Amino acid sequence: MLRGINLGPTRRVPMADLRALFGEAGYEDVRTYVQSGNVILQSAAKPATLEREAAKLISERFGFEVPVVVRTARELAAVVKLNPLGDVASEPKRYQVSFLSGKPSAEVVKTLKAAAVEPERVAFHGREIYAWHPDGVARSKLWNSLAGKGLGVTATARNWTTVTTLLEMAGG
Repeated sequence: MLRGINLGPTRRVPMADLRALFGEAGYEDVRTYVQSGNVILQSAAKPATLEREAAKLISERFGFEVPVVVRTARELAAVVKLNPLGDVASEPKRYQVSFLSGKPSAEVVKTLKAAAVEPERVAFHGREIYAWHPDGVARSKLWNSLAGKGLGVTATARNWTTVTTLLEMAGG
């Protein structure tokens, strides 16, 4: 999952070019989902290695740095199975999972819990943060904290529809 591409007129990465880039680099069964930088592929590389390789390929081809967060199909299946806010998150487009490169610190967890104003909810599990934004993200302090750089780790968020679609595409 790529962070921060195709959000405006800069940092544009056509998905066809992204698929071609990974295919040329030797990755197999390369597919993308929507324009926000979701890539599904087959690789024997460890996730951390794949993150570095993908970031380097993108930087060399497109000329800018893109943070990359990798999850295996098994890890993604565990994220979906856990679904800690499934009992309240009734609208998949307003239910977000932030995928982090590392576990958030206790201080970050405390800050995010404080930013979640009812009826919002937030749950933490390992390298994922689940957030329910029933009133949307436009004025959400929680979303602003999740989307910012104050997490101390690389992070990128996907809504529940995207998360479950990625799992389906990955064969889970």
